[in-house]
Amino acid sequence: MFTGIVEEVGQIVSRQGDILSIKAGLVPEAASVGNSIAVNGTCLTSTSRAGDVFSVDVSPETSRRTNLGVLKPGDVVNLERPLSYGGLMGGHFVQGHVEDVGEVVSSQPDGDSFILRFNIPSELMKYVVVKGFIAVDGISLTVVDREATSFTVAVLAYTYLNTVLCRRQPGDRVNIETDILARYVERLLDSGSEEKATQAA
Repeated sequence: MFTGIVEEVGQIVSRQGDILSIKAGLVPEAASVGNSIAVNGTCLTSTSRAGDVFSVDVSPETSRRTNLGVLKPGDVVNLERPLSYGGLMGGHFVQGHVEDVGEVVSSQPDGDSFILRFNIPSELMKYVVVKGFIAVDGISLTVVDREATSFTVAVLAYTYLNTVLCRRQPGDRVNIETDILARYVERLLDSGSEEKATQAA
């Protein structure tokens, strides 16, 4: 479990098949073999570590569902260690289970912050609520506005400049994870409807 508060930006140093090696300063200290690390919001398991470089395996399914499949040496990624018991909850509950990829539509300065718009698959929009949470590349953000297949967020300058968002351009792919609480509520409502239908039959 993560919070969506990115701790640092790491850099891809090599890619060998499904194995990504990432260089960073803070996160590798927690990247012992078997530990979970969020890379662009995707929960991955550290398979090796040497100094300030750790490696993770990216399964074909993960490559298809996230933007990790297109990463290459030199690219940068958001990194976050998992939430520790009793730790501060600065963002929202982020599982690291990316549902799909979205696309950057625009990024505009707005005073001391930035307004970013993203397109996402229409089936995810039912979980997007104005003033609700959403994770974009593992960053916990608050929805400002929504349309049929897109939404906007306001990002503070600090977050913008200290994550991969400052490098994103229109057309770039981003990992999307909607709020798990919204998905649980939907499932509970669906279960209630199914039960009523069964009783009526």
